[in-house]
Amino acid sequence: MKLKHYIILLCCGGLFSCNKIIDLNSESNLNTSTYYSNTAEVKSALTGCYNGLQSALYNEWRFTELRSDNSKMGVTGSTSNINRELSDLDMFIPSPSMVDIFNYWRANYNNIRNCNIILQKLGVVYNPANGTIAFNAIDIPIAEVDRKQLAGEAMFIRAYHYFNLVRLFGGVFLIHQPIAPTEAPGIDRSTVQDIYKLIEADLTNAASSMNSLRFSQIPTVDLGRATRWAAKGLLAKVYLTLGRKPDAITQLQDIITNSGYALQSNYANVFSITNEMNSEILFAVRYKAGGLGLGSSFGNDFAPLGTGSTVINGDGDGWNYPTAELDTLTNGDNRKPTLMSSVGSGTSLRLYVKKFLFPVTLANDGESDWPVLRYADILLMMAEAKGYTQEGLNMLNSVRPRAGLPNYTMATITSLAQFEEALSQERRVEFAFENQRWFDLLRYNVTMTTVNAIQSIRNHYADEYAAHYSTYLPPTPTLAELQGYITTQKLLLPIPQREIDTNTQLTIAQNPGY
Repeated sequence: MKLKHYIILLCCGGLFSCNKIIDLNSESNLNTSTYYSNTAEVKSALTGCYNGLQSALYNEWRFTELRSDNSKMGVTGSTSNINRELSDLDMFIPSPSMVDIFNYWRANYNNIRNCNIILQKLGVVYNPANGTIAFNAIDIPIAEVDRKQLAGEAMFIRAYHYFNLVRLFGGVFLIHQPIAPTEAPGIDRSTVQDIYKLIEADLTNAASSMNSLRFSQIPTVDLGRATRWAAKGLLAKVYLTLGRKPDAITQLQDIITNSGYALQSNYANVFSITNEMNSEILFAVRYKAGGLGLGSSFGNDFAPLGTGSTVINGDGDGWNYPTAELDTLTNGDNRKPTLMSSVGSGTSLRLYVKKFLFPVTLANDGESDWPVLRYADILLMMAEAKGYTQEGLNMLNSVRPRAGLPNYTMATITSLAQFEEALSQERRVEFAFENQRWFDLLRYNVTMTTVNAIQSIRNHYADEYAAHYSTYLPPTPTLAELQGYITTQKLLLPIPQREIDTNTQLTIAQNPGY
């Protein structure tokens, strides 16, 4: 049975009519000072943090898939404001005032706040001076094993948010404890190094605090919650991003040897709504259909616009169109039918993302979970960490049989450059439309010598220019102009302009180039 995450609302007003005598600590006036008094309440509040992942994820494809070589805007001639803003993102010229950027930023920080409140109640204290975490004494009557487990889950979620923020925006605001609204304007941006210091501390402590149950031992009711293995997997990705391959290998090897997770035999089974939280899913953002307000909108978001109920009930929004190059790259690959499909024919042929598209009764109310960390990712990260060696090649080959593709050998891949290109393309297809490609390209700037973000996007523009970018409404950029838009500075998104304009105490620095 699917773990159902319901949002906990801490109400400021009474739920029932009141008499002349007012109980200032009434259960109808729950707040952070009267709630979190026992284990059940902490667990309920933590469920709210899991729900909070949905709000941040809603906009994330715009900054990962759309800015990568996996997807593009579907309608180049649109004059609607939302399509123009998405086109600007696709071309690396977004406005700092773009609403979607602010909404994504705010959603991440809202959930960081939720995690910080729980961690404070559980006595978790982060010391930014030395990057350590301590567990202080608390008044809540809670078993220590439960305290550590719940704190580990909250630390994992907080680290996940900060990892996404630092990769997309660079140095951001480091908020590691609850703060009053009057304190917030006095907090400036922290360095990238300090953000990663918190992320590492959170994930290291999360891994050591949570239980070590193998996948087959996890109770059904707990499927979907963060685990020690999810924390180690995300920590390994952090280490790879920082160029610390030996540290990544240590975490990955522990998962491979001891976690009990494994690949599904069929690629489509990984994403099936009848096979959720299977042996390949270390962590996912969960959704629940049924008119509960917890369903996924991605099926409708990514289905082609103007197709009525032909593709999905309620029509599609036509976002996140697969690129022609990805279409070509996946020819002959068993993963393709799960990744994408098409409608129309000839010049009216339109590709669309199919991975998260399942039948829905209500529009924008899908059941499909969104994978954040899969076992295939663990294996391919190990390939990346091992590099051009036989062991690295073995790890690269581990996901290819179910794709119906032949294994690579030292005879077919004869150089580091070929290995890196093969690994890049393997990850591109394996995790297509899972918000991994842009982060991968950024990481390749550190971990690889022949693959990097800027050149990959410039090649993408060249491949798609004649059929796509040259058809944009005037002023239409030339290919040279388009390729010139992406620079080292533009690898980062702008800090939301609202954060800068509304601060009356500090002058918040905007990212260069905006």
